[in-house]
Amino acid sequence: MTRLQRLLQEQGAPPLLGAAAYFYDPVFIEICAYLGFKVMWIEMEHSHITFSEAADLCRISQGAGLLTMIRVPNSSRENMLKAAECGPDIIDLPMANSEENLHEMVKYARFAPEGERGFFSVSRSVRYGLVPSVPDEQQKLNDEISLMAQIETAHAIDNVEEICAVPGVDIFIGPADLAASLGVPGQTGHAKVKEAAALAVRTAKAHEKLVAVGAAPADFQFWVDVGVDVLFCTNDTACLKLGAQTILQSARDAVARAAEKSSMAK
Repeated sequence: MTRLQRLLQEQGAPPLLGAAAYFYDPVFIEICAYLGFKVMWIEMEHSHITFSEAADLCRISQGAGLLTMIRVPNSSRENMLKAAECGPDIIDLPMANSEENLHEMVKYARFAPEGERGFFSVSRSVRYGLVPSVPDEQQKLNDEISLMAQIETAHAIDNVEEICAVPGVDIFIGPADLAASLGVPGQTGHAKVKEAAALAVRTAKAHEKLVAVGAAPADFQFWVDVGVDVLFCTNDTACLKLGAQTILQSARDAVARAAEKSSMAK
């Protein structure tokens, strides 16, 4: 059983709610843990987070009681190995358009006989070798780590049956890129996007796969209704922006009210 499956079993009713770290900020992660988020997404596809920083963010997240997901840029051996050695609970592969992408992911993220992950006995993922048996710990990791493939293009939707049929890989849906690929950029609530997304969820569930998504507040109800298991619902940059905008507007309103009172008093 993966750690993700275990947490879902403990919670009882999905979805688990998650947030994303787009830059290196332990404070944001601790705040999310205090607020009650359950999963932390560490972004390495679009952000400038290094593997050293990702390992630290895994330590911080897991120490705060959060399940941790690293999204790698691609399925190259270097990216998969280094992400896996950071010791996350989930590794997510973006732009997984075919079953071949998933097979490459499994090859580099899992130890033999399931894959060909390199033997390294002192990484964080195997507790720096401070275990009775490193090979046994590696096989335990094979069982516990969750691998996810992102369906976020029209091409992936065309191949959704083949993608969802690959054993040992769960599904992550990326509605923003999916909307762009379907010709409606920015319209994550468009009927085309919802139809494709619902198909992906149904297919994944038919193959007994877990499903995660990163979504905007306007679309939360749709994703909860279709039955996703993990809902990433914010990120550090969005929270900073929203907080700053809200406070700035409150201050501007106060200034405007004061100016209005001053004008009326004259």
